[in-house]
Amino acid sequence: MSMRDDVFAQVAEQIEPFNKKGVALTDATSFARDLEWDSLTVMDFVAAIEDEFDILITMNMQAEIETVGQLVDTVEKLRAASA
Repeated sequence: MSMRDDVFAQVAEQIEPFNKKGVALTDATSFARDLEWDSLTVMDFVAAIEDEFDILITMNMQAEIETVGQLVDTVEKLRAASA
């Protein structure tokens, strides 16, 4: 399993409690369109991701992240930058 696969699995685990519709997750899964998250859910989820990976996702970054794949890529970049 690649490092990206590990990050995807951890992100998917964090999504699970918020995935009320049981949507199958792929890189293309959209938080707004597919998971139908509101802004409060997004904020709670971002806090969970930041805690899980010990990173800080800025508001500007959050505005750019629309899919699970984009989040996984961002997490990888932030982890590499802090290593």
